[in-house]
Amino acid sequence: MERTNNNISDMSRRAGEVFRRINRIFDGPLTRKKLVILILVLIFLLLYIGPTVLNSLFNSEGSLTSNQNVCHRTFLSPFQDAISEYDAYLRLESAATLSTLSHNYVPYVGNGYLGLTLEHDSHLNIKYGRTLSLPLYYHPLYIIDDLDMKESTLVDYKNGIVHRFQCSSTGIHISYKYYAHRTIPSLFVQDILINNPLNVAKSFHVTTPRLSDWPTSVKQTVKLHQGVDKKEYEVVTGMIALPESENVVAVSVVCRKMSSIIQVEARDGLDLLIFTTVQYSKPIKRADYAKQKDIVEKQAIDEMEKVIALTGDRVAVRNLRENHARVWQGLWYTGFYISDSKASGVINGDRINATIYTILSQVRSYEHEEHIKPARKSEILRTLTYSEGCYEGHSTLDAYNLWKPLNSLTNLDSVASVWLLTLEKQGCHNLLRAGASGVNQAMILSFGSFRFSNQHLEYNIHPSKLHRDFLFRRLNYGNMTHVNISVILQEDNKAAIFVALDRSDKTYYACDAGCLDSPVQLGPYRKYFPVKLTEPLTAILYVTADKQHMEDLRHAIHVKEVVEAPAHENHVIALHKHGHSLGGLNPLFWISIIVLIVMFHLFLCRIIMNEFCDSGTNISYKRLYNKA
Repeated sequence: MERTNNNISDMSRRAGEVFRRINRIFDGPLTRKKLVILILVLIFLLLYIGPTVLNSLFNSEGSLTSNQNVCHRTFLSPFQDAISEYDAYLRLESAATLSTLSHNYVPYVGNGYLGLTLEHDSHLNIKYGRTLSLPLYYHPLYIIDDLDMKESTLVDYKNGIVHRFQCSSTGIHISYKYYAHRTIPSLFVQDILINNPLNVAKSFHVTTPRLSDWPTSVKQTVKLHQGVDKKEYEVVTGMIALPESENVVAVSVVCRKMSSIIQVEARDGLDLLIFTTVQYSKPIKRADYAKQKDIVEKQAIDEMEKVIALTGDRVAVRNLRENHARVWQGLWYTGFYISDSKASGVINGDRINATIYTILSQVRSYEHEEHIKPARKSEILRTLTYSEGCYEGHSTLDAYNLWKPLNSLTNLDSVASVWLLTLEKQGCHNLLRAGASGVNQAMILSFGSFRFSNQHLEYNIHPSKLHRDFLFRRLNYGNMTHVNISVILQEDNKAAIFVALDRSDKTYYACDAGCLDSPVQLGPYRKYFPVKLTEPLTAILYVTADKQHMEDLRHAIHVKEVVEAPAHENHVIALHKHGHSLGGLNPLFWISIIVLIVMFHLFLCRIIMNEFCDSGTNISYKRLYNKA
């Protein structure tokens, strides 16, 4: 106890000594030295502490007590992991916020048969050419109009659903779910939940579906069975002229009719489930329109009756949504990961996933659609197992025309069209015919410039491009095999390749560039392969189920030299990791260090000059005194 008291007294004495020294520094007149030290301290505080303080003071989301912020956090909490892993995209619906976003992706739903952006008053789009680029000026969205609402939109890539959240300062909140159904391609679903926690009833004004620029359309109202009652549905039918063609398309849309005013009782909620079915013909001559009009109109009404019968209760509605989400989750089974880079102008995971989602939304999942015959589904599955010749070009990660902004419907259609054209012309036409599953497989192959060629899979990329971590997940090799290929940057700045089989129906082997080493048998555990550089340049990895074929590759790949690829330069790695080539510290830190070094040398020069001048003056005085 006595020793503890002595320690405390020693600490108090030392603290007092420190404070007395600090006090002596600031006592007396403000010298030049004290002024410089004070300025340096202020600069340090402004550079390193100031931004944090300003952000906390002026951040518009800083008030965590408002009802709207609490409401949004409640809605968004289930999606936090998906947002951080780029499996979802969140957009706050305000002009100020959108202008500050690094990537403004327009919310979109599509299934290859119909699609639309989820912005206010958007219109439907149907298939024309490779993409959903033919506008159908029918605006199907039901939206609660309330100026007091704070709104955000979240695109859930893995489930193919767009969520919209509206929160009022009074505590009222509304959630929307939108999706273009994958197994019933003619169906667009809006699921709206309104919650009124107030002690009084609340009336809401609703924006209802409308037509904008469809002069040939004709409206009619029909009554369809919904449970024990008959509900009114609006049927709109007309023709759409095709661009640069004399042909037209006959289109029919069926949607539930609802009042533009909805009342929700006090402390109650209201769940609105709104279906829209769309049917359209192939391009036809105008003379054939009258016949096709009746056909597509009957198909749209029949499809609506079928959907109503399928969704008699909330369990059936949940099953409908889960069937849709299950297809989307299966599409992402084959995937790609790339480590984040802070270098300017590079492609990161957020843009990659947004682009994959956009392209897949433009393509149908034929093998999952209900009306596709079993023989056709078997043909599609066989097509997915045959990837010969795909992919023949350079890595699409370096093709910046494929990564243009997705901030409007026009840009979205343009990017999707260029992607599908590129994949088709680079040997992936068979996979594209298989639908969305084949398109996803082709895109993942194109990221790494993988190519299925003559009984093997080869990884064609220059070693100098491997300055980030990559993971190609579950590449389909045949019908029963999934290959996982990782590229990991080591501590010595050299890349290494790791290969494993997720599942397999036979024995597979792999070899590195040149195939001079013996084939390595693959299995569920990762096998290491060094990245080698050959002259002339060849693939850096080969995978095959035919061991003899791999033995033959040793003699068929003619190279002059095979060496281990050199390590990447430090400044290249630093550029990706930190956004600049100065290492892990902020450039302001290095600027501060340089300023301090310069100031130190200036003080040193000043001291030397003072000493020299003082000593010279003293000698002069001494000499004069001696002469006197």
